[in-house]
Amino acid sequence: MNVPQPPTLARGDAASQRVLVRGDWVAAHFADRRACRALLAQLHASAAALDWDLRGLSRLDHVGAQLLWNHWGRRWPERLQIHDAHRTLLARVAELSQQPQSPPARWRPGDALDALGIRVLQTLAHGRHLVELVGGLLLDVLALLRRPLRAPWRDVSGHLYRMGAAALPITALVGFLIGVVLAYLMSLQLRQFGAEAFIVNILGISLIRELGPMLAAILVAGRSGSAITAQIGVMRVTEELDAMRVMGIPHGFRLVMPRALALALAMPLISLWTTLAALAGGMLAADLVMDISPAYFMQALPSAVRASNLWLAMGKSVVFGVFIALIGCHYGLQVKPDTQSLGEGTTASVVSAITMVIIVDALFAIAFKNLGF
Repeated sequence: MNVPQPPTLARGDAASQRVLVRGDWVAAHFADRRACRALLAQLHASAAALDWDLRGLSRLDHVGAQLLWNHWGRRWPERLQIHDAHRTLLARVAELSQQPQSPPARWRPGDALDALGIRVLQTLAHGRHLVELVGGLLLDVLALLRRPLRAPWRDVSGHLYRMGAAALPITALVGFLIGVVLAYLMSLQLRQFGAEAFIVNILGISLIRELGPMLAAILVAGRSGSAITAQIGVMRVTEELDAMRVMGIPHGFRLVMPRALALALAMPLISLWTTLAALAGGMLAADLVMDISPAYFMQALPSAVRASNLWLAMGKSVVFGVFIALIGCHYGLQVKPDTQSLGEGTTASVVSAITMVIIVDALFAIAFKNLGF
């Protein structure tokens, strides 16, 4: 029966760089922390050794082999004397060992400033391209007025159906539910003061002037804005945009303008449709919760809400539609020919379009705060 021998290191002689490895280099002997620290100190002292003699090893397992391999800097020493079985084990450890990952770079205060500068430059580049799209759209509209027969009316008609008519069911459903929720919540507060009749004024102003157009624009931005970016982005991936450029077909006249015109025409109608659905939901909830009949609701609505609020909502919707189309086209044209860029562009398009809708609505509210009341 073999007696276990602790792992040891010894120098061949005082003048040579030879290291003699003896004992059992197995996991059981490395469990003793004191002995392990002493062995690591000996390994550190022999770091410059070039000649290693492992023929005196009694036993060697993967733990001991990994310890030696790491100490050698994950490369074989210049001179190595070892039995074949132990060499095979060391070669297996060397094959399976991965290079240690380099530590992450230390954070510096200037890194945040650099990242902020990059974001600012990217934002300026996006803004410049959007301004170019707006200018190109104005020139394309002038060209359309000069030669209306050469306009891509079939594309405009197709986009009108896909972005307008196809969006009516979802906008009606969401608008109806929003109207029900608003009327129910308002009834809980108005009933405390005996002012149930004012629900017509509150619902009318809030839905016709603000919530109806903005809700429709947000739904269209998520639905049609993403579709625009995806369509143009796929054309970039399949190199159709490059083919159009080679054939002399302008991207603005055939891609941007039809979508902008279609959404400019469709958005006021979708906004009106969503507002009517929300008013219908509010009317139903007011009848069920507050006993306000639909006849009274329809009779009191024209006197509670002036027609100028409706025209303001329609005007906002046109602006919403044009900007949603331009943002969708912008991010679609910026897509690189790979699927990851397509997904990132679609996500950025939806987020930017919804943010734009909220900002523009706030600007309209400030600019026309005295109109319609």
